[in-house]
Amino acid sequence: MRITRLETFANRFVGFVRVTAEEGSQGWGQLSTYNADITARVFHRQIAPYALGADALAIDPLIDRIEEKEHKFPGSYIKRAMAGLDTALWDWRGKVEGKPVVALLGGKPGKLRAYASSMKRDITPADEAARFLRLRDRHGFDAFKFRVGAECGHDVDEWPGRTEVIVPAIRKALGPDAALLVDANSGFSPARAIAVGRLLEAEGVEHYEEPCPYWELEQTKQVADVLTVAVTGGEQDCELATWRRICEGRVVDIVQPDVLYVGGIGRTLRVARMAQEQGLSVTPHAANLGLVTLFTMHLLPALLNAGKYLEFSIEEADYYPWQYGLFRNDPYKIDEGCVTVPAEPGWGVEIDPAWLARAAYQASEVS
Repeated sequence: MRITRLETFANRFVGFVRVTAEEGSQGWGQLSTYNADITARVFHRQIAPYALGADALAIDPLIDRIEEKEHKFPGSYIKRAMAGLDTALWDWRGKVEGKPVVALLGGKPGKLRAYASSMKRDITPADEAARFLRLRDRHGFDAFKFRVGAECGHDVDEWPGRTEVIVPAIRKALGPDAALLVDANSGFSPARAIAVGRLLEAEGVEHYEEPCPYWELEQTKQVADVLTVAVTGGEQDCELATWRRICEGRVVDIVQPDVLYVGGIGRTLRVARMAQEQGLSVTPHAANLGLVTLFTMHLLPALLNAGKYLEFSIEEADYYPWQYGLFRNDPYKIDEGCVTVPAEPGWGVEIDPAWLARAAYQASEVS
């Protein structure tokens, strides 16, 4: 079955892709969030011309061919656009075969443990602890991630002393049984990262994300080699050659590809296999409630080296106003700290027609 039409519906924050095959069957995917309107233009200029007329079932070969044909344009935008095609084709295949994507990948629908992921640094330790307690009591979360340092902070904290206060404060509030994770967002030099890591180890934190500038792989490895807390990272990395260096060099202890940053489900599976060969587990990055979290929900049960958790953003309209009104059904209900991977064909979600009607629309089709 050949691809005959590709459509995008986008605004600045998020964009969806609809693929249509020659007999009329369709599937939905998503371009990566942020500047999605620009990614939609890249999609129609540099992705659609190769996809139109191609075999809809040959997802990985098509994605590889697009990357090769556009080899003069490495980097993030191409991968964000490729992810829109890849995820739409997986949904299409699931609907054609009458199976959820998780089953196509070799997993099963059902419950999946999530961690409550905070995106905020402009929040006091006391307020962060209080909302974690509310989420624990309301939704049953037993794992929580919060922010330390400052984003690309060059060893300067969000405000002086915040890191040293928030780590013990969260542990004291949640008690010894809660799983704690932190994210430094490229905030530290190796020396400062190691010092913070010792604090994390003393408080029983189990996950230390992106301690050093993510592009400085040697710095991150220097930190990982001396700490017992698991050093994690990779969300920003979209080139498979970089991922090979990360995995073969054991730069981190846990890898965190983002399905939409890296270029789709197929490329994320390749990263997971690289990690598996080195004995590394995979806890993908999924930091908002667009479709990236749903894609990750379908992916994790199929991975032999899946990590303990699904990342689940706890931010609401004050932080992510754009993530509301996207879907007709809610795929993100939390019960006892778990999401439920859908059993319906494809991704198991329907984009809200009212949202689509407001979005900027573009189409490419076989002439």
